[in-house]
Amino acid sequence: MGVAKAVSIALLFPLFLHSTLTSSSSTINYNNNQDIQVSAAARQLQQYEPNHEVHCSRERSRAAWKIIEEYLMPFVEQEKYQISHKCRLHPSNDMFREQEQHKTQVDVNEWRCGFCQKMFHAENYLDTHFQNRHQNLLNDTHDRCLADLCGALHCDLVDESKQRKTKCNPAAAAKNRHLCQSLADTCFPVNEGHSTSRLHEFFLRQFCDAHSCSGRHKPFARGGRKRSSVFYLAISILTLMLLPIFYGIVYLYRREMRSGVHDLKRISQTGIGRKTKPT
Repeated sequence: MGVAKAVSIALLFPLFLHSTLTSSSSTINYNNNQDIQVSAAARQLQQYEPNHEVHCSRERSRAAWKIIEEYLMPFVEQEKYQISHKCRLHPSNDMFREQEQHKTQVDVNEWRCGFCQKMFHAENYLDTHFQNRHQNLLNDTHDRCLADLCGALHCDLVDESKQRKTKCNPAAAAKNRHLCQSLADTCFPVNEGHSTSRLHEFFLRQFCDAHSCSGRHKPFARGGRKRSSVFYLAISILTLMLLPIFYGIVYLYRREMRSGVHDLKRISQTGIGRKTKPT
């Protein structure tokens, strides 16, 4: 009996071992499949995860840069002065600058992305494309939002989407004036030479003096970049084209007048020399 029992156990052991290994393999495969499904779900969730929200207005930043470029930079270039990177008006401190430089307006209703060459029917569609596809190019670190400087730079005067305020708020005017003066002190320190001193004074007159409810000073009092208007250019070309025609008409008219006067003189002289027949 002992021998038969031992033989039975020996025969059943391989079957038990095979069953155990098969069960372990199935458990491992199940766990692996479950991990793969979890990873795929995580990747899918990450793919549809919303973009990082940027708390900075692109439109207001664009208006601020337009003012800097038109009403400040011509005078900075005239002084041959290099604005420091510490100055918040420096191009590197605009988080949208690289994206804005990769815009191309091909036609009135045609805009091109400079990164992937895609075309859009309006600029706001291109802005949305930048936000969705090229957001990694934003330098959205601290103090790189030009829109925060709009109060000092009078962005409302060039931002068409912003309704202008008709009533002056003394507290807001004082706050904007303080921000404006701090920009002048940071960007154009008066103790760094004659150029910076002149630009410091210019910045105060150009931007800061207008932050008052008295109405005595206007923004951009020192003017801006002189740009040739397309309208005036077209008028000038048209004038140059019409001048020869005008002078030609005047010449022909005067020649006809002289010819007419000459004919009248000849007729009058002929009439005087002819004898009248007696009746």
